[in-house]
Amino acid sequence: MDRFDSMTAFAKVVECGTFSGAARRLHIAPPVITRRVQDLEFHLGVRLFNRTTRRICLTEVGQMFYERCVRILAELEETENAASLQQAELRGVLRVNASLSFGMLHLAPAIAHFTARYPEVSVELTLTDRVVDLIEEGFDLAVRAEPLPDSSLVARRLAPCRSVVCAAPSYLTGRGVPRSPADLTAHNCLTLSTSLNSAEWVFTDAERHAQRVRVAGNLRANSSGALVAAAIEGQGLILEQTCTVGEELKAGRLVAVLTDYGLPEAAIHAAFPHRLLLSGKVRTFVDFLAARFGHDPDWDDWRRGMSPQPAAEAPCDCVAIDEAQPD
Repeated sequence: MDRFDSMTAFAKVVECGTFSGAARRLHIAPPVITRRVQDLEFHLGVRLFNRTTRRICLTEVGQMFYERCVRILAELEETENAASLQQAELRGVLRVNASLSFGMLHLAPAIAHFTARYPEVSVELTLTDRVVDLIEEGFDLAVRAEPLPDSSLVARRLAPCRSVVCAAPSYLTGRGVPRSPADLTAHNCLTLSTSLNSAEWVFTDAERHAQRVRVAGNLRANSSGALVAAAIEGQGLILEQTCTVGEELKAGRLVAVLTDYGLPEAAIHAAFPHRLLLSGKVRTFVDFLAARFGHDPDWDDWRRGMSPQPAAEAPCDCVAIDEAQPD
């Protein structure tokens, strides 16, 4: 027996005065109403109605049960309405995860504009470069420049994520500008210790041939920010995402090299665990980020006027995320 359905049927019989009237109100067959009330009486072990061939009336226990049923059903309806309203309205806490560099450079400023537009929403932003479990750790979504390993996640593409080899003007003045990927073997290349492929940089030439170069240098770090800071100081060349070094390139603190060669491209994604019943605040936040970053994000302003680079495939060890749009 479904107690909610049985209590609803019982209350409607009382309000309508007949089983047939309750059936019409609930858009179900009269025998279903009769069975639900009988099941409820059997479950309670009491008679709720005194029945005659012409009319029904509540027993004393039935009157008491009806009064409480009305309160319970009203509270349940109010709770359901509140949950639906919370789902539809832009209010409540939005729990977001992002990588350190992208979160600090781009997501935090975006959140400031989002909360100014939607003041009833508050954001809990957690920045970490480790892989997170969105469901287990209670995040509504993650914004990442790299794929997350959980293929059950739904992902929305927000912006392209291009890469560039760059160095400070002082380094290039002292060590020279590499003209081809092979020249990198004579340069100090700073790499990420957290990436398995950081010591092999893959380029694509104008004929779309891949050129793989083993690089080495006197600094390996587990943070892109540390590599960028070292590069600005003239320590060496870095291979970095443009969302991380776009402002440095635009300001001239770093200079792009080997721009005639293509590098693997990825994308910035918003990933979330549910395809259906996406809350209003999550859906609106994802739409907001997609509109803010777009297909030609601000961090690529330094590329304006450059010739398109040859296309390059992403490294084969990347894990694909379903790029379905939110329903």
